[in-house]
Amino acid sequence: MAVDEEEEAIVASVKPHQRQRNRCGRCGERSGRYDAGEGRRRRRALDLGTIPASLEAEAPRVNCGEHGVVVAGVPWARHDARFTKSFDDQTAWLTTHSAKSTVSSLMRGVWRRVGGIISRVAAEAETLMDRFAGLREIGIDEIRDRKGQNYLTVVVGHKRRRLVWAAPGRDTKTLSKFFERLGGGGARASNALGLSNALVESTNTTIRLLMRQAFGFRDPAALIGLALVSLGGLCPPPPGRP
Repeated sequence: MAVDEEEEAIVASVKPHQRQRNRCGRCGERSGRYDAGEGRRRRRALDLGTIPASLEAEAPRVNCGEHGVVVAGVPWARHDARFTKSFDDQTAWLTTHSAKSTVSSLMRGVWRRVGGIISRVAAEAETLMDRFAGLREIGIDEIRDRKGQNYLTVVVGHKRRRLVWAAPGRDTKTLSKFFERLGGGGARASNALGLSNALVESTNTTIRLLMRQAFGFRDPAALIGLALVSLGGLCPPPPGRP
């Protein structure tokens, strides 16, 4: 461990455990060493109190059978990241719970790189959870930017109160992508609550056809009733197949 007087930061020299060396930075598979890379690489870590800190280590390249020549992965950082995992995770959390000025102040001016940080954290989180698992009650609405030119169709799960799916657009084609994502498991979204009037008017036919297809109903009227009427949190079970 040393002090970088120029950057006024603490720098810790580290290296992976023997079992974690020479692994592909993308998939984590053990690979043959290719070369020493471009020298040591320094990654920003969480502050030690009020003092900035970084982790520094060798950055050799390996030859992965699937991804070719890439920088070897390290357990403390994600691939191609200039920050440690803990730094990425905290920045992503703050971004969803705090104002831009707060994130910039606490994480020391990292705002310009927030987009890449969130993308890395979200990509890893997607591999660890299934947003559609246990999905029964959903809300569908659209949001727009301040200028009103760009729309997003958003689907949330009422039970877990989490975002399930979102995509640019507000037309029938956009909503169709959500039901296509559900596939044969469309029955999991049987009780659809919270649809906005504008979205219902533009997608009524799509909802009717897709819900009918998902459940195999000859007459989709009962399902459309569930989809278009908010029941205050009390949802009767959908009728059985005819």
